[in-house]
Amino acid sequence: MHDVIVIGGGSGGYAAAIRASQLGGKTALVECGQMGGTCVNRGCIPSKTWVRGAVLFNLVKEAGEFGIKATLEPVDFQTIVDRKNGVSADIRNGMEALLQNNGVEVIRGRAVIKSPREIDVEGRVYETKRIILATGSTLAFPAIEGLDQAALTTDQVLDMTQVPSSLLICDGGYIEVEMAFLMATFGAKVVLVTEAARILAREDHDTSQRIAQSLRERGVEVLTRRALTSVSKSESAAGWSCVLSGTPERTVEVQKVLVSSRKPAVSDLGLQQVGVAFGEDGAIRVNGRLETSVESIYAIGDATGGWMLSHAASSMAIAAAQNCMGKTTTYPFHLIPRGLWSSPEMGAVGLSEEEAEKKGFEVEVGSFPYAVNGLAMTRGRVEGAVKIVSDARHGEILGVHIVGGGATDLVGEAVLAMQLEATVNELAHSIRLHPTYSETVVDGARDAASWALYLPKR
Repeated sequence: MHDVIVIGGGSGGYAAAIRASQLGGKTALVECGQMGGTCVNRGCIPSKTWVRGAVLFNLVKEAGEFGIKATLEPVDFQTIVDRKNGVSADIRNGMEALLQNNGVEVIRGRAVIKSPREIDVEGRVYETKRIILATGSTLAFPAIEGLDQAALTTDQVLDMTQVPSSLLICDGGYIEVEMAFLMATFGAKVVLVTEAARILAREDHDTSQRIAQSLRERGVEVLTRRALTSVSKSESAAGWSCVLSGTPERTVEVQKVLVSSRKPAVSDLGLQQVGVAFGEDGAIRVNGRLETSVESIYAIGDATGGWMLSHAASSMAIAAAQNCMGKTTTYPFHLIPRGLWSSPEMGAVGLSEEEAEKKGFEVEVGSFPYAVNGLAMTRGRVEGAVKIVSDARHGEILGVHIVGGGATDLVGEAVLAMQLEATVNELAHSIRLHPTYSETVVDGARDAASWALYLPKR
């Protein structure tokens, strides 16, 4: 009898298994594919290797601004592919070694839940007191006429040795924006289409506007309030003719159409048979303790929908494992940070200005532009700003939104400040090394507290 069996060996499942074992539980992890899941093999790690290549490509082009003369040779994309494969393999090996080091039993095969205390793996039944579902997500292929032949999936992008000359990207979320930046940097003509009124529609409107502008400056055509309705073979050299809804209807011709949307991987697990409840989005419903509707079964990560972020999965893993082992841990959904590894970067946590107003807060906003930050000026990285959304009555930090250099790291400061319930005035009195990007967070807090030092009077 196991204390905990975790189904899925991605970022969430791996962390859950180790944490349960640390707390003294006899723990097993079931994985039917490669250890590491989407993040390590088809998502975060491979894509960031590619993005690093794009950033270096841009740095070489910009080196002349510092008097450094450099010539760009054609990019050897196979080298990038080999590097990302090597990094992913190193991480997988490290994960497997740590599981072994922590005494976690790794069971290879596909799991099916027979009851709240039994799972079947390839015909063998295992008993357990608790189950944690960490099955992740999978590509969701839209049912659009003709798309199957024109499609280029995100999995295929990460193994490409030649960039398409033109590309249509549908939707305006993190994956799509990052892919637009990547492809445009390496020479593709990119059209980014979203049904929403703006890209990154779930983020603060200032963040959306800044990132959209940066994409346009890189040659990306951003089209809003439009959707792909059909794809057909084109007579031109482009390859495919794509019809976009809107007024008026529009047709664009491209070599490929990116398929990037994802859905929870929750089918064929026996969940319906044991009574696990699902939301309208097809994701597993959980409460604040990450319990499903069935006692003793927990769920974490992409399988529960939401933001579908690797770090959300691994942090949820800790809470779920601790609850399985008798502790009482409530998961802080409001502290999940979001990030975008484009250029400039984006990092955010908490409520946007619009969301805070809808919730009835008396909102005070502070903003500090990178153009006034010393380090940004020396590096020629003056795009972006830090925006802090706070409650005017008590100074509570409701949300922080960063566009600019180091944003994906800086947002961690905001998470910690919100976790420790710091007010904007407390954050404003904090000290940072100079010159650094981190000063922008403190300066943004000072503006939210109405005493910015390095901005004109309001």
